[in-house]
Amino acid sequence: MKAHRISAITLFVKNMDISCKFYSTIPGFRLACGGTSDSFTTYEVGEGSKMYLNLELRNEDNKKDFGRIIFHTSNVDELYAYLKKDYNISKLGSFENEPTNASWGERFFHMRDPDGYQLSFAMPIKHIAHVT
Repeated sequence: MKAHRISAITLFVKNMDISCKFYSTIPGFRLACGGTSDSFTTYEVGEGSKMYLNLELRNEDNKKDFGRIIFHTSNVDELYAYLKKDYNISKLGSFENEPTNASWGERFFHMRDPDGYQLSFAMPIKHIAHVT
């Protein structure tokens, strides 16, 4: 149930067209979904193990809220239960949601670290017919 790798980093961007033009020119970045006219775009990065850079369109200017780091874990529900029971985590961080199935095929929860940065813990799910 431990976190075992960074799956993706989501960056908040002010202009999707400009950001897509920038990231599309970097060797090794391949557009996986979205694009210049979308509010959410994903680039697959590198070879072998799948890693992603997500771009999310945001208009507000909040320097501290750069986006989120997404960690993969083998069991989101067990990790959530463990972290909720941990005294230091509960006192120093905050949970934004309970584990939830997402339409993109992952089960995840978000939390904030002591400085307010958003962390997401996720695991791929095979069947998403019962997405909540």
